[in-house]
Amino acid sequence: MSRPGPPQEPVRNSLIDDAKARLKKHDSGTKYSHCSSNKFSILLPLLAKDGKLYLLFTLRSEKLRRSPGEVCFPGGKCEPMDADDVATALREAQEEVGLRPHQVDVVCCLMPLPFDKDMWITPVVGFIDSDFEARPNPDEVKNVFLVPLEYFLRPRVYHQSHLTRRGRRVIIHCFEYTDPEHGVTYCIRGLTARCAVFIALVVLREKPSFEVDFNLSDLIPPSEESFLKPPKHALSKL
Repeated sequence: MSRPGPPQEPVRNSLIDDAKARLKKHDSGTKYSHCSSNKFSILLPLLAKDGKLYLLFTLRSEKLRRSPGEVCFPGGKCEPMDADDVATALREAQEEVGLRPHQVDVVCCLMPLPFDKDMWITPVVGFIDSDFEARPNPDEVKNVFLVPLEYFLRPRVYHQSHLTRRGRRVIIHCFEYTDPEHGVTYCIRGLTARCAVFIALVVLREKPSFEVDFNLSDLIPPSEESFLKPPKHALSKL
């Protein structure tokens, strides 16, 4: 007779608690919420499953005008009824994949990122239940899928390109991930990939198998100076 294995719930809770503690060190709160009128927010949904952490992504509908058919996180433009950046991210997640606000344990807001001229995107990080069943809005989302967080440090298929912004060399990451359940291959790149890499570095604290332009000994998002003095033309590829 086989002996029962160790309980999974304490392991799961420890995994989540450790991740939360590391992420909260990078919480910018509402510090930059007043700095731009053209604001967007995205939700980076984390979940713990089978002893691993995963990120939830969406594949955008081909019907959309902006970035059709691309992989991204749930998110969108701040609306007048939104109380703050978190409210924007939660509202958009509910509209896109049926994730209700009370189903998200918000951990932190990362420093906003430049995207296409005067547009700024605030990444909001939160945990969701492992048994969450997405209900994609077909007008906005074609599919929803999970990727192990560790994949953004040790990918099977990966390539990168480079650009120069304000005299600084910036790496553009591109991951190809094949969903083992359905055999579908997704391309995760640009700002979406950059956010995933940063979260993986913060939470897992391991050296990636590829080059990054983060300081691995002192992980911080773009500096306050870079935020307050954005480039003349921020590039959407980021």
